[in-house]
Amino acid sequence: MRAVIQRVLNSSVTVEGKVISSIGTGFNILLGISKEDTIEDAKYLRDKILNLRVFEDEEGKMNKSLMEVSGEILIVSQFTLYGDCRKGRRPNFMNALSGEEAEKLYEHFVSLCKECDLKVETGVFGADMKVSIENDGPVTLILESKKTF
Repeated sequence: MRAVIQRVLNSSVTVEGKVISSIGTGFNILLGISKEDTIEDAKYLRDKILNLRVFEDEEGKMNKSLMEVSGEILIVSQFTLYGDCRKGRRPNFMNALSGEEAEKLYEHFVSLCKECDLKVETGVFGADMKVSIENDGPVTLILESKKTF
């Protein structure tokens, strides 16, 4: 799994002209799922995200986690995160998991996040979405559930 984590002041998803979900301070998570990903990858990534110390403490240092600041989470499926652009000009999406299998793993990741008693919102899997993000910092990180080196 690959996730782009953005610390946000607020974020929302609009589908067909209607805002379907929104959050305040927390993380916007763009989540890509590969053909090799498993439930264990979802657990690893969820734990990593919830405990990233990227929120400011009383001294202004990035020292607090999402859990410690009671932040909110907006999770948006994003198969294009597995687009391989190394050859040619058109991305190759062969490594992205698609369809029902991807949706099940996405929903599993969402359910794992909901276990943490924070507000968790989502986009609509496979829909054409407009995502509004007000970055805070900006702080943007890319996480992988597998070692890539």
